[in-house]
Amino acid sequence: MKKILIIQNKRIGDVLISSVIANNYKSKYPDSEIHLMAYNFTHGVIENNPNIDKIIGIDEKELKKIKNLYKIIKQVKLSKYDVIFDPYSKLQSRLICKFSGAKKTVGHKSRKKIGNFGYYTNPTEILKVKTKICGKAIEDRIHLLQQIDTFENINYEPKIYLTPQEITQNPLKKYQDKKVIMLGILGSVPAKSMPYEYMAQIVDYITTKFDYYLLFNFAPNQKEEADKIYNLCTQKQNIIKDISAPTIRDFAVLMSKCDALISNEGGTVHIAKAIGKPTFTIFSPYINKDDWSSFEDGKFHKSVHLLDFLPNAISNLSYEKSREIEKNPRELYLKFTPELIIPELNDFLNYNLK
Repeated sequence: MKKILIIQNKRIGDVLISSVIANNYKSKYPDSEIHLMAYNFTHGVIENNPNIDKIIGIDEKELKKIKNLYKIIKQVKLSKYDVIFDPYSKLQSRLICKFSGAKKTVGHKSRKKIGNFGYYTNPTEILKVKTKICGKAIEDRIHLLQQIDTFENINYEPKIYLTPQEITQNPLKKYQDKKVIMLGILGSVPAKSMPYEYMAQIVDYITTKFDYYLLFNFAPNQKEEADKIYNLCTQKQNIIKDISAPTIRDFAVLMSKCDALISNEGGTVHIAKAIGKPTFTIFSPYINKDDWSSFEDGKFHKSVHLLDFLPNAISNLSYEKSREIEKNPRELYLKFTPELIIPELNDFLNYNLK
């Protein structure tokens, strides 16, 4: 029996899509033991996954302390893993791999081409372009998997496994007279959030044109910012503000009862897709759409990016350029007007909800 560790020290969407490594490895080797190490706040997207035998929690800030990193390295070494996959390849995870004692360690080479330094026994390049509808981020993870073995009949789709008890819950019971759209009005970080005035215009359009409920979704610490958008809306009828999802699992349950998701790009989009709900995604200018626009057919899953409409607005979206735009995306965001987005959104709603 082989013992496998997947290290994904990043955010919710990254953790969910990294579960495809576990799903495909366990499918070929059902007797293997698979552990996934991830930040504590992300565990909701991988709980109850039958392909993950153990979730190892880590604290983002604590991991950066040398003393705590040393403890984790020691624990990993004592666990005697056969293979370690490191999809995100941060310094801390690279050091864990280097000193893990694992027979095989697989991760991405540095974008800065500074060398492998023994971090991985099987270093591999990040794919330059996407070749499959799943998106490059998922392709990159499957590419890591294929460095250590041959895998056929790959399942590229992440899945969230709700429990029978969660499936029977219906927090939207009193809103069953109309269809409900989950609206992710804020991104996970400010750089992924549309200008508030633009989001308010999109809300006004939906509430005026369609007779649906709009459920505002935001993190508990974003309430003040969410209220600012709500106050900018002129058409407040059918906006639901009295239901929230304090945890990731609560959000997954709530999303399973909604009819569609419209959202700034982030973990909520990946959750909705993993539950099988139609999604309309608004990408921040600094995000490379090809990396994260998974399973999009232009109908059931659809997304928009500034470059779809103004291809010359950004000279290129290289890694370096992306990081530069991320520091202050508002100037480009202001070019990404509701007038560009609404016709695409209208087609999406007519296709999926009418």
